Order: sequence, then structure tokens, then C-alpha cells
Amino acid sequence: MTKDRYPSTPDGPPSDVERIKIESNYLRGSLAETLEDVMSAGIPDDDNRLMKFHGSYLQDDRDLRVERQKQKLEPAYQFMVRVRAAGGVVSANQWLVIDELANKYANGSIKLTTRQSFQMHGILKWNMKKAFKEINEALMETLAACGDVNRNVMCSPNPYISEVHMEVYEWAKRLSQYLSPQTKAYHEIWLDNEKVVDTSKNSEEVEPIYGPTYLPRKFKIGIAVPPSNDVDVYSQDLGFIAIVEKQQLQGFNITVGGGMGSTHGDKATYPQIGRVIGFCKPEEVIDVAEKVVTIQRDYGNRSVRKNARFKYTIDKRGIPWLIDELHSRLGWELQPARFFQFDHNRDRYGWVKGLNDQWHFTLFIQNGRVKDWEHYKLMTGLREIAKVHTGDFRLTPNQNLIIGNISESLKPQIETLIQQYGLTDGEHYSALRRNSMACVAFPTCGLAMAESERYLPSLLDKIDLILDEAGLREEEIVIRMSGCPNGCSRPALAEIGFVGKAPGKYNVYLGGGFTGDRLNKLYRENIGEKEILSELEPIIHQFAKERKEKEKFGDFVIRAGYVKEVHSGLDFHD
Repeated sequence: MTKDRYPSTPDGPPSDVERIKIESNYLRGSLAETLEDVMSAGIPDDDNRLMKFHGSYLQDDRDLRVERQKQKLEPAYQFMVRVRAAGGVVSANQWLVIDELANKYANGSIKLTTRQSFQMHGILKWNMKKAFKEINEALMETLAACGDVNRNVMCSPNPYISEVHMEVYEWAKRLSQYLSPQTKAYHEIWLDNEKVVDTSKNSEEVEPIYGPTYLPRKFKIGIAVPPSNDVDVYSQDLGFIAIVEKQQLQGFNITVGGGMGSTHGDKATYPQIGRVIGFCKPEEVIDVAEKVVTIQRDYGNRSVRKNARFKYTIDKRGIPWLIDELHSRLGWELQPARFFQFDHNRDRYGWVKGLNDQWHFTLFIQNGRVKDWEHYKLMTGLREIAKVHTGDFRLTPNQNLIIGNISESLKPQIETLIQQYGLTDGEHYSALRRNSMACVAFPTCGLAMAESERYLPSLLDKIDLILDEAGLREEEIVIRMSGCPNGCSRPALAEIGFVGKAPGKYNVYLGGGFTGDRLNKLYRENIGEKEILSELEPIIHQFAKERKEKEKFGDFVIRAGYVKEVHSGLDFHD
């Protein structure tokens, strides 16, 4: 693809986003000039598209939207900034920087994302450069946290529990760094570095993997370590499953073509689960990842963005095509996939002892929101812990937080602070709540059709009453809510999934696999809380009475005939 023309693709003419990327001079556009404009708190749409590559979205406070329209004011524009952390690991000092920025520039809270990143909401345009500089000074970055590139590489957040976890975490960091965009635009715009002279002459020198138009859509990679599938490896565009024999990492099974997003009413869009295509040795991981990314770069749909994810590229041509193309680009062939088994995708709460007598404490963070409430000073407590902590903090794929690498000598002091601030491992909550997850949705997400983070806790209060009546308070059931069908909280893999359809209305899905290996199926469409509870109550009671030994809720609703089993995203709408 050349820089001086907009070629048609096999799927049709390129979308307007392709024009924006190719005209941007490697993600520069007019962002530098736009940031200097003090007449508006917002930015033009073209620049907002580019802003995503730099790790930020322009948003507005939807709670204030109608009132501001009445007053003939522009929307309450603000920015969400996302900070990448490969495998979700940051130092205690870096945690303190994020805490300070959230209170100084954002809305006083931190959102732990489902991809092990930090999000800060409510940053005003004139504070953006200051925030980015302070993030960079703390040896963190936001580049490629969003946009049509490889996003934050996920991996199991307990890298020091065993030597294998440590090794896998190192591969996640290497993958994240290797696939990061090479453009100098980020440093020029945000860090005031000297501009690179005429980057247009040699595109491969600037972006050797992505080229001038980057990928057709976002790309996600995750590394799982059985028996835990906490990263939901089947939801990833590219997944690696660690194969361990005699406590040694042998390599990785490879999955391709997962993805959660869809569009209501459009059967050409659907969630999909990744499929295992083979095995590679650890030292082959970077080569495999690069070649898979370039396949999506060259064959992904650049005409219709909602059909541009890697899952559609593969489903259009088939897994055999993908394997042949990958082998051709590698110059060698994958080995046959090896045996593995997942038994859960949850977090292990509370204290766990790891290598070298180091301790780890996993906190339950409801829907990933770190802030101070009137009777629960979560943010303050974590700040005080970070001031004395000599280890690290780890964001889990389930939006929880691990205080990691606590020395034996420091453990009593950390434990005292945990008790002082009432920080919880969630044991007093139901197993359902401990296995719940929700996206941000209102008021900041522009795509949200219904509440999610702010609503799920109150809905769980009511579902918990049903579970108590049925004697299932400690029964683990994976439940997730998303404010729209883009599926950031991965609801399509939940045993009970809610996807926003309109304010107060949700599509209800049942039958996902407990270990994240099966999609769920639409059970009821566009219903509110009263109907949700009336539908779930008899199913939960029947499950309590008729389930087989060790049978999971997702398996039961299929056996009992409430929904059909979904074998592939291609069957999702049938």
C-alpha cells in the first residue's frame, strides 16, 4: 500500500479512517496544533481518530449532555487516558504516579481495565501534555494503548508464583515492546522532542511491521498459563497457551481469531472464540506474532471497520488458509498442538506465598474502580501501602489488584495497613460477585447504550438474594455486563452475560463456558431488571435442585434446554 493513493481492497473502497491514517504522516496529523487551541475543550474528529493511537479517547460527560445542550454550551469534553503495562505489572512508585495523576488531572479515581491497563477519566485538553510527560517520566507510556495496532499484551498476573510464570511474563513484555509502533510522533507531540526530518521517504524505516496505514482494526494478544485461563485466551486475536512439563516451559499452543465485539441487529458481526492451530517453542513466539500481525495487516478488511477484526479475516478464508499463509511467511511449520487443560478463569484472593518467600495479596476491586468512598478508603489505603511497599502491583484480567512481591519482613506492616483501611479480598461477598465484571459505560463511554459499572453491583444484590434462597451463595458463576455489544468486559464468554440495548434494557445471554472456552447464547432480548430477575430465579432454583455433580451453571442451562450450545461465532445468531 503506497502513501500517495488510497487503493481499493477486496472488500471495497477504504474507509475514511484509512484516509486519516495515511494522511497523518505516521500518526502526527494536526494533533500538535490542535492541542494548542484553547477555544474549545474538544478536538476535530480526524485528530481524535489519531489520538487513540497515542492512548486516549475524547469523551464527554453524558450525565451533563442534555443540560449543556439546553444552555447552548459545547459538551463537557474530557479525555480518557489509558496507560499500558505489559502483563499488568507496575512498581510501587509507578502506582503512586498514577494515583497522583488521577487526583491532579482526572476525576479522582483509577479504572483497572479488563486488559490489565490503567484508565483515567476526566482529563481536560490543556492538562494532557502535562499528564503524558509525567507518565513518561515514571517510565510508563500510553502509546498503542488504543488504536489500530497491537494493544497491551496480557498474561497471567502472578509471574513470580513459579519460575514458569516469571518466564511467561518476560515473553509478554518482549512481545509488547517488539510490536509497539516505531513512529516518533508520540515523543514529538507529547514530550517536545525534536522532530524527525522527512519521515515520508522511507516508510519501512518508520514502521517496519505496520507500514503507513497500520492495521485495519485493533489487535489483542494474551498469554495464559494453565490451569488458569484468567486472561480469557480464547477472546484474543492471538493467544499463547503455556505448555509446561516437569516444571519447565516447553513452548506455547497458539490460538487465533478470538474477539468479543458485535453490532446489535447485524448478523454479519458476532463474537468469536480463538481456535488452536499448533505449537511453537518459546524462542519462536516473536516470529509467530509478527507474521500473524502482518497477515492481518495485509488481508484485514479496510473497507468496513465493523468487519475488520482478525476473526472475520480468518472466518472469510478459513483456518487452513491461515495456517498455510503463516507457514509460508515463517519459512517453517508449527508443531502439532499439545495437551493442556483449564479449570478456571478467576483470581485467587487473599494471601499466596510465591518464590523466594515472597508474598502476594489479591484484593477484590469491584468492577476495577479504585477510589475513596465514604466508608471505604480504598484509594487512600493503596496509596499508603505503595509508600512503604518494595515490591510491585499487578492488575488482573478480572479488574482486581495484586499487591505483589511482599517480603516476609514487610508482610506484617502491609497486613496492618490492609486491616486499617478495611481493604477486602472479597470473601464476605458471594462467589457470584467475586466472579463478576463490568465495563465503564455511562457517563464517559460514548458507545454505551445502558449502564454497566454503576448498575451491576445493585443488580447483583438482588441476584444474591435468589442465590441465598437456593443455597448457592458460594457457587462460582461467571457473570459479566457490558453497556454495549463491543464487549469490553467479555460478556460473550460469561455463563450469564448482559449486553446493553437501551437505557435500563439488556440482552441476556446464557451458557458460556466456566473456563472461558465457549460462547454463550441469546436467551432474552431487551428486558429490564424486573424481567431479568423473574427469568433468572426459576433457572437458578432448578440448577440448585437438578445439577449433576460438579456441573457448572453454563453447562446446566444447555443441558436443561434453556439455550443451545454455541460451537463457533458463526453459530452465534442461529
